[in-house]
Amino acid sequence: MKQNIDTYQFDGIRVAVVDDHEVVLEGYRSYLQKLGVAFVEAFTNANALLNRIQARRFDVFIVDVELPDLDVSTLIDGIRKRQPEAKILISTIHDEMWVVSRLVEEKVDGVMYKTNQLEQLQEALIAVLNGQQYYCQKFRRLMNRLQLQNEVLTKREIEVVRAIARGLSTKEIARQLFISENTVETHRQNIFEKLGVRNMAGLIIKAIAGGYISVEDAT
Repeated sequence: MKQNIDTYQFDGIRVAVVDDHEVVLEGYRSYLQKLGVAFVEAFTNANALLNRIQARRFDVFIVDVELPDLDVSTLIDGIRKRQPEAKILISTIHDEMWVVSRLVEEKVDGVMYKTNQLEQLQEALIAVLNGQQYYCQKFRRLMNRLQLQNEVLTKREIEVVRAIARGLSTKEIARQLFISENTVETHRQNIFEKLGVRNMAGLIIKAIAGGYISVEDAT
């Protein structure tokens, strides 16, 4: 149900938006100002945002999943360490299962898709500022699909799958993820068992079909 703008006072709220597309930033900035948000600051990369919040407090962060300089999990951790009380809303176009799984594990306050109407941002703000979670209908459907899958991979297993798809060796994966080579091999065995595959070709096909990786990840 659409909320009335007057049901929440936005005039004292500070919002930070980070996205590497200026058009998206301008769209959010314009709509937030229409809602009466007193202070909106936009950033085109994660490090600029993290540097800024050393000195500036924000109530809500609207975060793109795919930024050029930092992994979204690293950015979320950085925000929470600096401003643990702030709410984090994810804005994304990605509906792959590995993205859904990661956002569920991160326990973000809300998720919106960029294909949704901007008006949903009003509902999201009202929800998270009142201590509730806001997941748009598309994300809820994907969460239900994820829960129904028997072969759900953990966050770390998904990272290993993506590294394997890029052709990295066990040693390279261990170095990249800061884990031992034995741990990489354990993850590899668990992944093969969960996905019910016997070789690399089967792994890639099943991982793409399950939405854990994209076709581009495997090329």
